[in-house]
Amino acid sequence: MDIRQLEYFLAIVDRGGFNRAASALYVSQPSLSQAVRALERDLGSELFHRIGRRAVLTEAGRALIEPAREAVRSLETARASVAAVHELREGRLDVASMPSQAVEPLTSLVSAFCRRYPGVSVAINAAFTSRDVIDMVRTGAVELGLLASAGPVSDKEVVSHALGRQRFVLVVPADGPFAGRTAVEYEELGGQRLIVGQPGTGMRAYVDALRERGIEFTVAVETEHRVSLMPLVLAGVGLAVVTDSWRDLAGRLGARVLDIEPENTLDIALVARRGILSPAAAAFVRAATADAALVTAAASEAVS
Repeated sequence: MDIRQLEYFLAIVDRGGFNRAASALYVSQPSLSQAVRALERDLGSELFHRIGRRAVLTEAGRALIEPAREAVRSLETARASVAAVHELREGRLDVASMPSQAVEPLTSLVSAFCRRYPGVSVAINAAFTSRDVIDMVRTGAVELGLLASAGPVSDKEVVSHALGRQRFVLVVPADGPFAGRTAVEYEELGGQRLIVGQPGTGMRAYVDALRERGIEFTVAVETEHRVSLMPLVLAGVGLAVVTDSWRDLAGRLGARVLDIEPENTLDIALVARRGILSPAAAAFVRAATADAALVTAAASEAVS
């Protein structure tokens, strides 16, 4: 068994088949198949059921996924540790993020990191719920994850670093309701047409809680594609309850952003896999937590 075979195995799992994996790896399909067969011989078990052009994981294949990711990630960490001698002049950092947090604070965090370490490539992976982020970090699919949750993240599965909080706001078109207002009471969302996210997201949990309180509204659109939120709002389809990570972008696009009272927030956290991080991941965590500490200190001085 060698690391290349494990990388090929994971590519088939992640890409959903031999053809797509071969294309992504820039190898021929016969070479890929040969490597997988050699891995299966070494392990003494089939990893895939070949059904026509489909490759379906066997029970043994499913059991191999997490150890394979850990082995590949460990090798990448070892390589990056050597490169760290050259002050992170090269390398790769894999980060998973929920959509709203990919707007902010991820944009600012990655921008600062790339200015400091321009040779490190950052790969941002989409995750729709906090559970998705934690699972991707825990299994080694990524090293770091950015998420929002209704409370602090448990350190049971991953290492969590608090980055602050984001409040819920209402995004409306320029000619929409609540003209001249900067805030609305949550009861005023009754009777409105809302654009909501899928179950498991913070914005969906918030509007579901409104309905549980007896506030009736119409779900105009339910979307997994967070990039569609602003176009839908600006087109007058409905109003969107989001976190204030969207505030600056919404304003630049011509929408209005209103605070929802009373204030309701989500905790933002950067989570990391357990064990030794690659130099790039460790540097990213240090920078992110230092920025969070500065923001907290500034907020405390403002209050005092």
